[in-house]
Amino acid sequence: MSLIEALKWRYATKKMNGQAVPQDKVDQILEAARLAPTSSGLHPFKVIVITNPELKQTLLPHSYNQSQIIDCSHLLVFAAWDNYTEERINQVFEHNNNERGLPSSTTSDYQNMLISNYVPRTAEVNFQHAARQAYIGFGLALAEAALLKVDATPMEGFDNAQYDEILNLKEKGLRSVTLLPLGYRDETGDWLVNLKKVRQHKSDFIIEFK
Repeated sequence: MSLIEALKWRYATKKMNGQAVPQDKVDQILEAARLAPTSSGLHPFKVIVITNPELKQTLLPHSYNQSQIIDCSHLLVFAAWDNYTEERINQVFEHNNNERGLPSSTTSDYQNMLISNYVPRTAEVNFQHAARQAYIGFGLALAEAALLKVDATPMEGFDNAQYDEILNLKEKGLRSVTLLPLGYRDETGDWLVNLKKVRQHKSDFIIEFK
């Protein structure tokens, strides 16, 4: 199945049937997110994987009681750095240079430029930038799930502050951004499953300058 065919197959699943997603498929979806490109290669986000039924039940009321939270096989929480700091930026470049067998001087000018530009900004500005990077990984995970015929529901409808508290994200220097429950559609219980996929017409969506 091509990516276009997979995107035509997928939809924002409203009701899942509780069937478990094989771990190898979950691993592939997570790997797609891990391999996502990010600004300056900083990769300023993590993915929290939740399968514990009690924890999912605790999160349910903070997710507007959307049933995918408890009916899914795996609940993925994409969480971004709460700020860019000199230490974090240095750690990324140190790791990259070590992996590539390069001296630290190779990237020092660019590294220092990022520090001088990012660190003075407010934490909120930096979080919003990091959150946009998390969305790149989120989109690739969503696409990979579709290619594997695993249903997934992009979700922003949740109380970020409550998630952050319950998952102790502040202690990890993270803030929740978006959710991606993984599972399989309930063919009889999901009102959206058989509705036509509708998007903007190409003529309205694409603006060309020739």
